[in-house]
Amino acid sequence: MDIPTPIIPTELFHSYLPSILITTKSPRGEGCAKGRSDHLTPPETNDKLRMMNKERVQLFDEWPEAYDRWFTTPIGSLVRKYETELILNLLSPKQGEIILDAGCGTGMFTLDILSSGSKVIGLDLSLPMLKRAEKKLKGYPFQIVLADMLHLPFPESSFDKVVSVTALEFVEDGKAAVGELFRVTKKGGRVVLATLNSLSPWALRRRVEAKERHTLFEKAIFRSPDELCSLASVEGLVKTAIHFQTEDDSGRAVEIEQDGKRNNLNTGAFVAAGWEKL
Repeated sequence: MDIPTPIIPTELFHSYLPSILITTKSPRGEGCAKGRSDHLTPPETNDKLRMMNKERVQLFDEWPEAYDRWFTTPIGSLVRKYETELILNLLSPKQGEIILDAGCGTGMFTLDILSSGSKVIGLDLSLPMLKRAEKKLKGYPFQIVLADMLHLPFPESSFDKVVSVTALEFVEDGKAAVGELFRVTKKGGRVVLATLNSLSPWALRRRVEAKERHTLFEKAIFRSPDELCSLASVEGLVKTAIHFQTEDDSGRAVEIEQDGKRNNLNTGAFVAAGWEKL
């Protein structure tokens, strides 16, 4: 595999190149690591990590095409529009910023971040997802990293901002994941985390479908806005989007979404929180 030219300072990558890698968890105390960075591990350790993550990885490896295809449907297009608006509102990406997209998947939301002029590192557990993102985002300042968001392969304070969209559903230890996102964010930077809202009718429907058809959401963990906020030790801003249902026609869905936003409802299917690292 060719090693792409790093889009962040070379010293940040040092031992992390090539860009496709698997890493292990670095020692750290309560909260974020202090004064030490993550490191690559021997091949035999990586083999163990691959086995541990195999079940989680298999959830996504055969899903890239179906995932992207759903967002081209009438309702899927609206979902993407409103979710993107919320993410960009909380993240506020700027020209030249270096941003980590943890759990980037096929790059569905990454493109909108790149369009702001930011440089993005896309990290995911699934290589098929990453390769699809890499192909889709060819020509942009975008680099892929195969790794677990629970064990980010970067030193502390590496990124101006960090975002993770609909990846937390498949991480049981949410506090550990958020701790890692904060660890690699620079002081004064922003951490934005979006997941599926347990208070939404979408969550109930997905649970039922998962039991009946053994879908991807069989393994998902849905969290409420309060539960999402509780994962960080600092005050944050939380909002929800997607107040309409899949059976609503597009015109009616727009009206419902506007009403939900106007009334600041906390039951949207998509919940996102933004924090500043102090």
